[in-house]
Amino acid sequence: MFPTVREVLALDPVRHGGPRVVAAEEGLDRPVRWVHVTEVPDIASLLRGGELVLTTGIGLPADDAGVRAFIADLAEVGVSGLVVELGRRYHGGVPKVMAAAAHRRGLPLVELRRETPFVLITEAVHALIVDAQLAELRATEEIHQRFTELSVEGAETTEVVRQAAELAGAPVVLENLSRRVLAYHTVGENPRLLLDGWEQHSRRIQPTGRTAYHADTGWLVTMVGARGQDWGRLLLRCPAAGLSGSGGPPLRWSILLERAASTLALGRLIRRDAEGLERQIHRTLLTALLDGSQPVDEVAMRARALGVGLDRRHLVGVAVRFRDAGSDTESGAAGGAGSAVAVPAADSAEAVQARLRDLAETVGLALREAGLTGLASPLDEYAVGVLLAVRDASAADPALDDLLAALHRLRRSEPVPVVVAAGSGVDSVREARRTLVEARQVAEAGRRDRRADQVLRLPDVGLAGLLHLLREEPRLQVFVERELGALLTYEARHPRERMLATLRAYLEHGRNKSAAAAAVHLSRPAFYERLTRLGRILGVDLDSVQACLSLHVAVLALDEVRARPPA
Repeated sequence: MFPTVREVLALDPVRHGGPRVVAAEEGLDRPVRWVHVTEVPDIASLLRGGELVLTTGIGLPADDAGVRAFIADLAEVGVSGLVVELGRRYHGGVPKVMAAAAHRRGLPLVELRRETPFVLITEAVHALIVDAQLAELRATEEIHQRFTELSVEGAETTEVVRQAAELAGAPVVLENLSRRVLAYHTVGENPRLLLDGWEQHSRRIQPTGRTAYHADTGWLVTMVGARGQDWGRLLLRCPAAGLSGSGGPPLRWSILLERAASTLALGRLIRRDAEGLERQIHRTLLTALLDGSQPVDEVAMRARALGVGLDRRHLVGVAVRFRDAGSDTESGAAGGAGSAVAVPAADSAEAVQARLRDLAETVGLALREAGLTGLASPLDEYAVGVLLAVRDASAADPALDDLLAALHRLRRSEPVPVVVAAGSGVDSVREARRTLVEARQVAEAGRRDRRADQVLRLPDVGLAGLLHLLREEPRLQVFVERELGALLTYEARHPRERMLATLRAYLEHGRNKSAAAAAVHLSRPAFYERLTRLGRILGVDLDSVQACLSLHVAVLALDEVRARPPA
């Protein structure tokens, strides 16, 4: 906003005086906040810093100590420079002691070798300051207007970042709190040069304050967030040519960055709130299709009003749920029936629901990214449901592949894997319940499936799918009790022996005793001894293929029976 000492020396009234820098030329880029004329030595107490002091020297001390004290006082208060007109007190040049003191203090000292009316210098400099302030105000007004328009228009994140970069004429980067780049604009520079090794570079940018300049790296940084929760940082790389005389960026850049950050935070809140309301409506419609609480025609009409046409479309139910914990490791697979889902059981109900809501938002975003149409919302406490509407049956499989690919891209960094299942497609809204129910059943039956690269269908879950469908059938429960009742009673009395886990490992490894022993981390002799006891407890020959087949079916059925209490 303020001109520098160097710029002041280039003004016509100053050049008329024949200026010559005699000390601290390296300080000529200091900003000049005001011009002050003085002829008294104790002026420092009346100054605030940033002034360019003009004097003829007629009132300055005659002794060397007084001159040094005068220069020291000016430097201490932070004036921008001292200009001495020759001819009244000093003739051939300023005293050597003054030049030496100014050099030692780093205070720019300029002598004017010709008489110059100080009023002309004062008017010229103040006019420059006022013009700069007006230009700053105009730039600030443009910034506010531009970002207000972006907020009203609901501009995308990339557009907000682009506008900020173009207004500043410098690269701008938006990152999350893990230093991952969310959006950027380089204003014509090579993005690779900017973003290669970004995380390491970003972690070195540690300014103090919510909006601050980090001089070591040359980046201006502000936090992005709202409602007391920050979710990212917005960074602007300040070109050296744009820095003020103090070495920092101009005020308008801080205003620009903060307005851009506010627009990004507001946009995220608006999108989240709008998305949350839309997801609630989606859930109402899906629930109505499942329980018949609303006429099908009314559901179709409300969906159409949301931009999701269901009439005269091929409909496919999809369920997305977290995979069971332990499904990625052999030891986990041997850990017993009814193991916790990937969302830890120790989490509160609120935390589980929050994760399910996040998954629903991700599924909705995946639908948009894949260019697909459908209703999407949580179905229950475990799964997110989608009623996908495609042109015809031939478009169903490509659409499901596109949805799966988009979901994997969006959840690439998420630690908890998901299972994606689809029901058989239908050609009427009145049949939508059937495909949704089937998709949910397939997802539950395949909750331990490790095939993350495909959408599961009913044939893919095989016996597990059949047992899942029959899990509330009393005859299945009687079968489980008949086959495993003795073992379950024994394990209830001796839980540390984990006999059920031993049996599960033996059966899942095709009766390969060495592989099963390794899976449960037992030596082969110890594992053989356990098998012998298992045979006695169950009253069966564990070398019999028929007996082991029956036991394996019973163990799988136990998993389904224990997975969730009957409704």
